[in-house]
Amino acid sequence: MARKFLYVIAVLVVLFVAGRLALTFYPEPLTRLAFTPGGAFEPQPPVAPNAYADANRWISRPGKPEDPAQWLPAGFKAEATKAPVAVFFIQPTSYLKKAHWNAPLDDADANRIGTLVVRASASPFNAAEQVWAPRYRQATFGTFITDQPEAQKALDLAYGDVAAAFDHFIASIPANQPFIVAGHSQGGYHLKRLLADKLKGTSLATRLVAAYPIGWLVDQELDLPQMGFPACTAPEQTGCVISWLSYTDSGNAELMIKSYERFAGDRPAGAPPARYLCSNPLTGGVGGAAPASANLGTMVPDAKLENGTMKAALVGARCSADGILRVGAGPDMGPFVLPEDNYHVYDVPLYWANLRADVIRRSAAWRAR
Repeated sequence: MARKFLYVIAVLVVLFVAGRLALTFYPEPLTRLAFTPGGAFEPQPPVAPNAYADANRWISRPGKPEDPAQWLPAGFKAEATKAPVAVFFIQPTSYLKKAHWNAPLDDADANRIGTLVVRASASPFNAAEQVWAPRYRQATFGTFITDQPEAQKALDLAYGDVAAAFDHFIASIPANQPFIVAGHSQGGYHLKRLLADKLKGTSLATRLVAAYPIGWLVDQELDLPQMGFPACTAPEQTGCVISWLSYTDSGNAELMIKSYERFAGDRPAGAPPARYLCSNPLTGGVGGAAPASANLGTMVPDAKLENGTMKAALVGARCSADGILRVGAGPDMGPFVLPEDNYHVYDVPLYWANLRADVIRRSAAWRAR
């Protein structure tokens, strides 16, 4: 029996190594094959107007027991008082299956992973008084790596839920309270649309402390004008946008750029070339470089992404000419570094403490205006 067990382990190791090698040399076609749904898009009715009055439609919200957004890393001492702002956070993709183009709200695996990613990516924002993070019928992971028309339909359905949740969020906080909007990965994609649809040119725009569409590219030439807000070029600027996408110095961001271009569509005639926003999380500005000594704390997760510890000065940050945030040779963050040296899973944990400080600083600057 022991010998059979060792054979099984050996086979699994070989398969793992072979898989990693295959993804290294053929990342896009193999990823598309593994994750793109084969079935048709399933049209679904829009979310009911009062759906987000139900506390179960939220991963995080004020008063929710065992709220993952209120988690803190081991040994981290929270501030004595919280910033008097509210945060609307859109979670990244946690539905990885091919069975549907959109996640069923009761999918146990998606909800379990969703809890983990909210804990890792929304927790810096719990320096604010309130954090709200909705459950939504998110598009499956394969949506972002295919040219099939079902992909945009899946994203539109997901966005409908996000927009409805945001309306409930706004209705639930005081009419004069400043707020932050944030999201990671797919959450960043939806956040860009939310800014254009719900905030641009409205009275809500004056209450926006900052927008953080992290882990999704933002074109400074086209996206920022459509969103209606400028990039944050100074650490105390408010009503502005912060975004970055993390790779090692030698990492290849082509796959992520292709994914962005797939949904951005053809550029208008005469439009300038894309110029992607690279906010530097260690300086609070755009572009440039900062040494690891400026990093107040990286949240290094355990192998299951369930807990984490803080390590100061672990990694620096440098914006390269292509608008990608470069993290040096790449620190050891665990097993979820993606092919091509892509640290996308760790966009927020790499700069956890600096992001938290950024939230506090910009919130204070908004109050001081």
